[in-house]
Amino acid sequence: MTLRAVLAMAICVAILCGAPFVGPPLEGEQGAFILWQLRVPRVVMGVLVGSTLGLTGAVYQTIFANPLATPSTVGTTAGAALGALFVLVFFPTVTFIGMPIVAVAAFGGALAVTGFISSIAASGRARINDVLLAGIAISLAASALTTGVQSQAGMGATFASVRWALGHLAQVGLQGAQILAPIVAITTIVLLTQIPALQAMVAGEDRAHAQGVNIRRVRTICLGVGALGVGACVAWCGPIAFVGLIVPHIVRLTLGAARRVLLPASMVFGGAFLVLCDTIGRVIVPSQDLPVGVVTAAIGAPLLVALIVKRPD
Repeated sequence: MTLRAVLAMAICVAILCGAPFVGPPLEGEQGAFILWQLRVPRVVMGVLVGSTLGLTGAVYQTIFANPLATPSTVGTTAGAALGALFVLVFFPTVTFIGMPIVAVAAFGGALAVTGFISSIAASGRARINDVLLAGIAISLAASALTTGVQSQAGMGATFASVRWALGHLAQVGLQGAQILAPIVAITTIVLLTQIPALQAMVAGEDRAHAQGVNIRRVRTICLGVGALGVGACVAWCGPIAFVGLIVPHIVRLTLGAARRVLLPASMVFGGAFLVLCDTIGRVIVPSQDLPVGVVTAAIGAPLLVALIVKRPD
C-alpha cells in the first residue's frame, strides 16, 4: 500500500472516530444520551449510506463508461422520491410491519424504476448509451409525476415531503441502522465480487467478452443490486446528492483508477465524506441542524466543477 493510500485511510478513520465528539461538550446522563442515542447512530448511518452511495457510484460509472453516471442517472433516486411522496400525501399515518410506510414506498419505487432499466440492459437490444438515456428519461418522468403529486398535497404533507427530500441522518437509537445494515452488506459483497469483470470492461466490451465476461449479466447484477442498496438508503434517509458522483472522482485522483482499489476506496471515502458533511451540518449553524443533503450539495457541486476544470488533458 502506498504512502498516499495510508494517509487517505488515516484521514477517513480520524473523521469516523472523531465525528461523534464534535460539538458542544457532553456531560452527565444527558450527555451520554446525546452521544450514544443521537450522535453515534448518525455516524453509523452515515457510514452505511455513504459507503453504499460511493461504491454504487463507482460501479455505475464503470458499467456505463461515463464519469457522470450515478444511481440518479438510472432513475433510482427519482423512483424512490415518487414513492415516498405519494404515501406522504395520501397515506401519511400508515405503517408496514412496524416500519414507516414512506420507507417501504420509497424502496419499492426505487426498485421498480431501476428494475425496468435493468430489463432494458438485460434484453441486449439497446446499447449502453441508450440505457443511460432511458434512465434519464424515466427520471424526468418520475420527477414530473412527483411535482404533480406534490401539487395535490396539503401544507403538512408538503412540509414533510420537502424535509424528506433534503436528506437526513438524524434518528434516535440504532433501529434504522439495524434495518439497513443487512441490505448494505448484501449490496457491498455482491458488487465487490464483480471487480474482476468490471476491470475487464474498462478496456472495452470486446476485450472483456474475449476474456469470458458475460457483459449483459454483469450489468444486470450491478444495476439490480445497486438499486437494492441505494433504494434502501434513499428510503430511510431521503435522496442525498453528489456522494456517488464526487467520491469516485476523488479516489481516482488520489489512489488511481484500478477497480480493485477504486471500488473499496470509494466505499471507505463515501462513508467518511458523508459523516464529515453531517458533522458540518450539525455545528455550522448554532442551535440548528442543517440537512446533510444540503451540505453534500453545497460541497459537492463546486468540488466537482474544480475537479473538471483542473483535470489533466
